[in-house]
Amino acid sequence: MNITQTKAKDLIATISVEVKAADYTEKVDKVLQNYRKTAQIPGFRKGKTPMGIINKKFRTSVVVEEVNKLLQDELYKHITETKLRVLGSPMPLDSKPIEWETAEDFSFEYEVGLAPEFDVKITSKDTLNYYKIQADAKLVDGYCNDIAKRYGKMSNPEVSVEGDLIFCTIEQLDITGKVMTNGIKNDATVAMDYISDSKVKKQFIGLKKDDCISVNVMKAFSNHADLGAMLNVDHAAIHNLTSEEFQFTVKNVNRLEPAELNVELFDKIYGPGSVENEKDFKAKIKAEAEAQFSGESDRMLKNDVVTYFIDKLKLDMPNDFLKKWLVQTSEKPITMEMLEKEYDMYAKSLQWQLIENKILENYEVKVTQDDVLEHTKKLIGMQMKQYGQPEGDDKQLTEIATNILKNEEERKKLYDRIFDERTLAVYKENFKLNEKSISYDDFVKLASEK
Repeated sequence: MNITQTKAKDLIATISVEVKAADYTEKVDKVLQNYRKTAQIPGFRKGKTPMGIINKKFRTSVVVEEVNKLLQDELYKHITETKLRVLGSPMPLDSKPIEWETAEDFSFEYEVGLAPEFDVKITSKDTLNYYKIQADAKLVDGYCNDIAKRYGKMSNPEVSVEGDLIFCTIEQLDITGKVMTNGIKNDATVAMDYISDSKVKKQFIGLKKDDCISVNVMKAFSNHADLGAMLNVDHAAIHNLTSEEFQFTVKNVNRLEPAELNVELFDKIYGPGSVENEKDFKAKIKAEAEAQFSGESDRMLKNDVVTYFIDKLKLDMPNDFLKKWLVQTSEKPITMEMLEKEYDMYAKSLQWQLIENKILENYEVKVTQDDVLEHTKKLIGMQMKQYGQPEGDDKQLTEIATNILKNEEERKKLYDRIFDERTLAVYKENFKLNEKSISYDDFVKLASEK
């Protein structure tokens, strides 16, 4: 067998493979001998069929199979030995039909797309912004209000005001305004905050027990999933209502009265004596919120690193090859026109894979099985503490972690998490980061623009 390779042009090379009869004949003869032992041909006892008949019946198909096996093995052996950095997989070049029945020697040509040669070094000249999200007074007040509601008390006033929860019997009406005999009926709580129509919301203010109002539910509730849950019907039924008018009969008015921001509440949340006044409480809420936001800041940094390197390196890619390869190997039929619309995103994704692999190599970012096991044990220990359970000894943690890691999906998630943490550390240590303070609202706006 002879394998030759042309010099790459535009990151595309051709590999030619010459297969001689001597390369495959021995394997083919061995397979056919085994066929003869098991073949049941009419007129011959098992294992006694003449080889001439076996050859006539099976030889061509066995040659095809063995030559293709040989091709795959030798082709990938060549790629490995010559350290070709191949993108996609080798594609057969168009050629004349192969005369499998008459030929003994065969020639094959494959086109391969090659990854570009490049290097990645991060220095102080590589500058990015790192956005530190500040929890402003409005956001802290919102968090405090949520906590106050969570620890609040429910009361049952006689008359409803805005923001109350109205427990109603909800019944479908016919065109005459009467309750339908076989219409939709359900008891449910109506939260005024979820009513999207302002006029309808006003109808629910000033209601007392046993009051009735008529509401067009499709106008009142824009979230059809919530509406379906309230009426106790599936999503499809919402779009096929025989009548959109429903009668709401008040059974009870519920009002959530937020807890006061006082020492009693602070002790419930943080333990006795931890927080003494509202100012300290808000400072603690602010610090906790900003600590949680650091994950958002890190995610934006990672995204900015991706964009930065793709724009900086501007890697050449074997685009013509990759487009043909994608069309040929796609599970679903795809045309070149369809591909052109999404190719730029695919090419950038592939460029980033190459760049990230080079970063992992240059900065020796590795994750071993032991790393994953120790990380999993640490997470389990933290969870046990969180739920007030004893952490357990190393043997117990190892057994639990080992069982978790038997799940391939969970194992991959943990691998990816550790890789993310370690690559993030590389970026933070090596990039020159300009820290910029930003409000949460402005951060969300910036993230959506990016």
